[in-house]
Amino acid sequence: MIPEWQSRTTLLLGEENLNKLANSHVLVAGLGGVGAYAAEQLARAGVGKLTIVDGDLIQPSNRNRQLLALQSTENKAKTKLMAERLQDINPSIKLNLVTAYIKDEKIPVLLSQPFDYVIDAIDSLSPKVFLLVNALQKGMKIVSSMGAGGKMDPMQIQIVDISNTRHCRLAFYIRKKLRKMGIHEGFTAIYSPETVSRSSIEKPTTDQNRRSTVGTISYMPAIFGCYCASVVIRELIDSSKSS
Repeated sequence: MIPEWQSRTTLLLGEENLNKLANSHVLVAGLGGVGAYAAEQLARAGVGKLTIVDGDLIQPSNRNRQLLALQSTENKAKTKLMAERLQDINPSIKLNLVTAYIKDEKIPVLLSQPFDYVIDAIDSLSPKVFLLVNALQKGMKIVSSMGAGGKMDPMQIQIVDISNTRHCRLAFYIRKKLRKMGIHEGFTAIYSPETVSRSSIEKPTTDQNRRSTVGTISYMPAIFGCYCASVVIRELIDSSKSS
């Protein structure tokens, strides 16, 4: 019997599609501004199993845009907070928590299980590319979030193959690295070509911190995450219709 909390989803999708989602296993890599929203939408739609990955603790600067970031949750692990929230939405959900930074040899180990879909919400270039390459080599379906920082217009967000991204620095560097490995296309990107103002970028001030800081607004990473979840849900349902 379908629980009452899923009655509206059942009305829209039907029992067969709801069962398809319930039997799916999705990887969400990164639980920041994008990934946490994506994970929550999957859980609310009835996806039955999630592997959630993040090595970070909540920081004060996360509070302007991240779902899990509250004054009361500072210095707590994102994976644990996400798990508590998802289980409060769906007590039957199966969760696999990876509270670690995934890079190098950890990524092939992570991808050794058969995911129905991979959501890449990692914001660091090298592990992001390594995850994409390894997932593609295994023939996994992937949706990858590009940069939401420095952008404010949700009407410019697009869902395209990575080969069709334009005017996004993160997408540019990803395409450049993938080309060196002979990869030019093959996974979905959520991106916006909106121009990023130089005034929204703070350059690193020390040798220890070599990354620039980009300004963000509350709603843009959330929308990117919702777009990621929509791709996964709609494709899982489409595959059920064709089976």
